[in-house]
Order: sequence, then C-alpha cells, then structure tokens
Amino acid sequence: MDIRHLTYFLEVARLKSFTKASQSLYVSQPTISKMIKNLEEELGIELFYRNGRRVELTDAGQSMYVQAQEIIKSFQNLTSELNDIMEVKKGHVRIGLPPMIGSGFFPRVLGNFRENYPNITFQLVEDGSIKVQEGVGDGSLDIGVVVLPANEDMFHSFTIVKETLMLVVHPSHRLADEKECRLLELKDEPFIFFREDFVLHNRIMTECIKAGFRPHIIYETSQWDFISEMVSANLGIGLLPERICRGLDPEKVKVIPLVDPVIPWHLAIIWRKDRYLPFAARAWLEHTKSYLWDPKKDSKKG
Repeated sequence: MDIRHLTYFLEVARLKSFTKASQSLYVSQPTISKMIKNLEEELGIELFYRNGRRVELTDAGQSMYVQAQEIIKSFQNLTSELNDIMEVKKGHVRIGLPPMIGSGFFPRVLGNFRENYPNITFQLVEDGSIKVQEGVGDGSLDIGVVVLPANEDMFHSFTIVKETLMLVVHPSHRLADEKECRLLELKDEPFIFFREDFVLHNRIMTECIKAGFRPHIIYETSQWDFISEMVSANLGIGLLPERICRGLDPEKVKVIPLVDPVIPWHLAIIWRKDRYLPFAARAWLEHTKSYLWDPKKDSKKG
C-alpha cells in the first residue's frame, strides 16, 4: 500500500465512479481498477460494491475512507513543510477579511511586509466574518480577519482592534445634535443593516431585541460606504464602527456615541489550530502581530 493507492481509493469513493475518478486523476480506468483490486487483496477485504451505475463503500470501505483521509492530510502536511524548507521566503497566502478593513490600515501592513518578503504573493477575499470563518475552517483560506467572537475551539487568534459601534444619522435627524443615544430610542427608526453573513447583522439584531424591539430593516448591504451614503440621503440610520466613522464627512452625516448598551466591535486575526500553516502565512502572522498586536487587547476577551 502506498500514497497512490490511497489517493485513487479516495477519489473513487468521492466520485462514486471508477470512470469519473480516472478522468479526474488523468489516469486510465484499468489502472485505477487494478490499484483498488491490489489494495483489496492486500487488506483481504472488499472496499466497494456496485449500486446500479455507481459504486458505494462497504462498511470496511467507510472505515478505510476515514483513515485514508487522515493519512493523506498528514502526507500533504509533510510535503508542505519540506517545500517550505526548500523554498524559504517564497509562497502564497490566502487571507479573508471584511470589506471595511480592505480600505483601512490593511494595505499599510501588506506594503510593509512585502518590503521584507517580496516573493510572497497574496490572495485577498473580501467577505463577511461568518464566511471568512467558514473559509479558514474548510481550508480555502489560510488566515482570516474577523469580528469577534470566533470559534475558540477551532481557531488560534489575536486581537488587533477594540472599538465600539456608533450611530450614524442625517444632519436633519431629531438625534443629530445629541451627545449620546440609547439603543431603545431607535425602536421606530428605519435601519440600514449589514447582510446576514456579517457578524454585525446578528450582533445588532440581538442587542435591539434585548433592548425591547425588533429593528425595522429597509436595506441590507455588504458595504459600509453604501450605509453611509444611504444615511446621507436621509433614507435611514446606520450603526458603524468608530474607525469607519472617523472618515465620514460631518457635513453629510452626524456620528453619535451609542450607549445603553455599548456594542463592541473587536477585530481579530484567526487561523486553524489543527492544520499546518505554510511558511509564508506564518511569516505574515508574525509580521502582523509585531505591527498591530497590543497584548492588552487580549487581556480581556469580549
């Protein structure tokens, strides 16, 4: 038994077809059939049975499938580590981050990093924190920037921003001149929300319900600048992080501190606990930690 045997076995199991597996792996069907037959003879068990035009795993095949996945994952981790050693300071990093971060401090971090590692390339995927966590979880992303909380059982993390949400209203709004605002005062207002795949959607919804009302949502978006533009057109109100509010035009919108409750907006960088992290991603994490991380931000989670 070798890695090729397991690779062919997993592909047949995944596609439920010898023909499709041979096409996927660019080898002949007889080659795959022979490999599987050799594997079954070596183990003394049947791994597949035919179900019409498909092949299905036997009970023994199911057990083999689970173990083979772990073996292949370990082999891939080993291969990645050896490649890192052979190709120091080269690599590719896949990072997911919320849209509101892409135009902020993040380009400065990347620019500073590339001065030291010019041969490391990046793929930046802008999406809500929920989808970013899913991407880091399933391995399609190496690293994510997310709004806390994150799954502490699954991810390592360190906090880079600790701020709160602010109320954003039109200059003619009844609350425009207030020094602060309680959330309950907004119960009859039309809200412009982030989409449901953004942590802030559920965070704001939860806080409104706890305050005693369900918000009237008239628009949902993935873009903070759309929220501010809608507010400036007097079409509703929004709740945005301090960092974003500092860049808004005071002639077009008014920013008011939100109290009772204060709604936190904490950003963290996350990566999987149980997965090998390539050299390029580790180097970027260390750089970002030294560039942005304040240990005091992680002294109290929440």
